[in-house]
Amino acid sequence: MNYSATIKYLYTQLPMFTRDGASAYKANLDNTIELCNRLGNPQHEFKSVHIAGTNGKGSTSHMLAAILQTAGYKTGLYTSPHLKDFRERIRINGEMISEQTVIDFVHDHLADFDEIAPSFFEMTVGLAFDIFAKEKVDIAIIEVGLGGRLDSTNIITPLLAIITNIGWDHMNILGNTLQLIAGEKAGIIKPGIPVIIGEHQPEIAHIFIGKAEKEGSPVKFASEEIQNSKFKIQNINGEDKLVIEIAEQSPLPLPRSPHLNLSLDLTGTYQLKNVKTVLLAVEELREQGFNITDEHITTALSNVKALTGLHGRWEVLNRQPLTICDTGHNPEGIQEVLKNIASVAYKHLHFVIGMVNDKDSSKVLAMLPKNATYYFCKPDIPRGLEAESLKLKAESFGLQGETYPSVKTALQTAQENAGDNDLVFVGGSTFVVAEVV
Repeated sequence: MNYSATIKYLYTQLPMFTRDGASAYKANLDNTIELCNRLGNPQHEFKSVHIAGTNGKGSTSHMLAAILQTAGYKTGLYTSPHLKDFRERIRINGEMISEQTVIDFVHDHLADFDEIAPSFFEMTVGLAFDIFAKEKVDIAIIEVGLGGRLDSTNIITPLLAIITNIGWDHMNILGNTLQLIAGEKAGIIKPGIPVIIGEHQPEIAHIFIGKAEKEGSPVKFASEEIQNSKFKIQNINGEDKLVIEIAEQSPLPLPRSPHLNLSLDLTGTYQLKNVKTVLLAVEELREQGFNITDEHITTALSNVKALTGLHGRWEVLNRQPLTICDTGHNPEGIQEVLKNIASVAYKHLHFVIGMVNDKDSSKVLAMLPKNATYYFCKPDIPRGLEAESLKLKAESFGLQGETYPSVKTALQTAQENAGDNDLVFVGGSTFVVAEVV
């Protein structure tokens, strides 16, 4: 098979969450364990950092990978989902693995796939671990796909576990309370392995503390450890940057400058939360012997997109009219998106929106501004919610607009309708953003 045929096989023959939803989620690690056994258990051959959370785990993963590769470490990065190309999920020093690598892996293990019947995600995890071991990466940043306890990535023993935050997402799989969701994500906490929680959320903090105590794992909350900070959006050399000043940090075990000034190329203001998590992770890795300087941090965080290929996080697509997209799609993610929209000076908001059909959209739709014009569309995936269905539900929340046959048609129409001082925003689903970046 060539690359196109190989990818078609993966997309059509293996159970796939993007296509099938919850039915593709395996509520155990059996397939992953068996596949990795046949691969020689590559997950034991490299050091890793494991990152879970409802929002921010992708940005956190990319920022940490950028810092490590800037510091000279051969860095693997495993994330999901991809936006354009399957190979975005598996990178080494920011470079996607080759098409031939994917072809060879699938060809060599077709018999194993027939016998084990792994899901698309389980197969991809096996591929990532196999490549990271063969390429002898110094460290790999491994992003959890869904949940934590039963996620296919949860067969590693990392140097550090990170949980960014807990919010309302995938409740049909993880549970319908924040406590249940937190319990699933706390499943990546392993005996004696340090854990960093990004946000201290009073209603669920005890779950992480209790799990860490049970496992004998030291736990820190980034939002508690690093409190004094301020930020602003600033245009530097023609490019918008999120300028952050971290001052008078809580006493940390290694000497550092009392102030750290950062200029992020990821300009969503929600990145401030993620940066605190990343900085605390760097401190932990320094304690474990990694040589990471403040200069490595500042250089990397100003070039995350170029270093790691990250897209879709408060990304400017066009200046005239101003067009921005963001992958935030659950209530907490949309709340952060709305904060960023509010920080932009515009006359009228044109909102291109699409969603998937197996999530409760009510919480999100209830949050959206009623004085915007909406362009309803269906992301081009089997789980995409029909545009007309989305429109009808949105109207019950006072949101007005028309339906369009595709995401690109909706965006084109929004841009044509927008005045010089208007804002066009594209979002509602990662899969909508994937069609415009």
